[in-house]
Amino acid sequence: MTSAAPPSLADAIGGPLGIAESALPSAAFVLTYTVSGQDTRAALVVAVALGVVFAVARVVRGKTVQFALAGLGGLALSAYVVSRTGRAEDFFLPGLLANAAYALAYAISILVRWPLLGVIVSSLRGAGMEWRKDPVAVRGYSRASWIWVGLFSLRLAVQLPLYLAGALAALGVARISMGIPLFAVGIWLSWLVLRPREPPTAPA
Repeated sequence: MTSAAPPSLADAIGGPLGIAESALPSAAFVLTYTVSGQDTRAALVVAVALGVVFAVARVVRGKTVQFALAGLGGLALSAYVVSRTGRAEDFFLPGLLANAAYALAYAISILVRWPLLGVIVSSLRGAGMEWRKDPVAVRGYSRASWIWVGLFSLRLAVQLPLYLAGALAALGVARISMGIPLFAVGIWLSWLVLRPREPPTAPA
């Protein structure tokens, strides 16, 4: 179902630029909002500008722009929400909704026996959906998909109360600390569940 070696986190998130794209705009938004005397417009300008810089950097270096475009889309949505509500904490609202949607999607996919992790892995490897004919593969991908249900649910459990309390700085810290690090844990645990097992050796 998967390789004998653990997957590369850097490849999964788009390399060092992917790490920067994941963390820096949110950190810049919170920092700028704080030092500017709670100026949401200035904070949004800085965050979106960073997203544009990362996208341009990918194009200049000849790298794939899918991660940068996804990040820009998320930043644009966050900026739109904040511009409509005027509440700085709403910068993180699209991310919270996305985590809820991902958790629900993974859970439903397991219940209907189309575990989403299996679909994603097979699509990335160009292997088709033949794995669904193998009950062992379906069970393995289902167990690994539960890991991601738990991951997205954990983010919500920690970040949603901070959002409701308007604790912007704490929310920013939680968003960054539960971004790449928690994603890395999810990849590692999924690999542990799905990695090929050595066949038992016959006794001498």
